[in-house]
Amino acid sequence: MKILMVLTSHDELGDTGKKTGFWLEEFAAPYYVFKDAGADITLASPKGGQPPIDPTSDEPDNQTEATERFKGDEEAKQHLATTERLADVDATGFDAIFYPGGHGPLWDLAEDADSRRLIEAFASSDRPVGAVCHAPAVFRNVTAASGAPLVKGRKVTGFTNSEEEAAGLTDVVPFLVEDMLKEKGGDYARGDDWASFVLRDGKLVTGQNPASSAEAAREILALLS
Repeated sequence: MKILMVLTSHDELGDTGKKTGFWLEEFAAPYYVFKDAGADITLASPKGGQPPIDPTSDEPDNQTEATERFKGDEEAKQHLATTERLADVDATGFDAIFYPGGHGPLWDLAEDADSRRLIEAFASSDRPVGAVCHAPAVFRNVTAASGAPLVKGRKVTGFTNSEEEAAGLTDVVPFLVEDMLKEKGGDYARGDDWASFVLRDGKLVTGQNPASSAEAAREILALLS
């Protein structure tokens, strides 16, 4: 079982002067769900190397069992520090692709041609594609074989407008995930703010927020079992 996890390389939070990146819980929880199931995990990012961790996700209040496990796992930290360049990754040989969120993907992965190439390759060959929280942003320019947006007519979720408002970043982000998914024709649904909520439509799995990370990864595994 080979799973490709794709992380952002973007670390600037708009023009605020603050840093962003990927959300630590949204990487750590799926990483260990996959690892504990015996999966062979490949990590990639647009620039390769160490992807930026959102500093807010590294604050004490945002730690979970998975993030604490990661911080004590030297092998996992080295794995993360040496992600492959996305342009060098071929979809062949992988069983599923999964995107952790954080605000970074809104700027780079949402517009990344290599990311789009990979997602379209997985989707066209009916292999699982997963994304959690802000990571459904990666579907912004992805099309199905028909030429229609990949999410059109499909049940999807992602970070809600109200969660973004609570984070105080509605006017900072380049677009709102909820609005974009609706604009692309997605059948968007949501749970309570900050509670786990995951949707599966065929081989497409989306999670609403950080709390949804482990459940989304388990849905990917269910598709591979």
